[in-house]
Amino acid sequence: METKTVHKKTLRGVVTSDKMQDTAVVAVLRYVKHPKYKKYMKITKKYHAHNPGNKAKEGEQVTIRSCRPLSKTKSFEIIFA
Repeated sequence: METKTVHKKTLRGVVTSDKMQDTAVVAVLRYVKHPKYKKYMKITKKYHAHNPGNKAKEGEQVTIRSCRPLSKTKSFEIIFA
């Protein structure tokens, strides 16, 4: 039987909300170069991540990793290392 190698995407961000049960909203900041003006812009995207036991609190720097879809909007999990 063949084994598949799954490359999981990992991102670093800040927890902006931990009010939901077992879910946290993580804001990930990246720099993108504007195609015309060649200026770097800050782009922020928010991800819903699985937060088992609500361990990650608001304002903490966390690493999130992609996983199978856990709900309609949640397909990342917080890595505690």
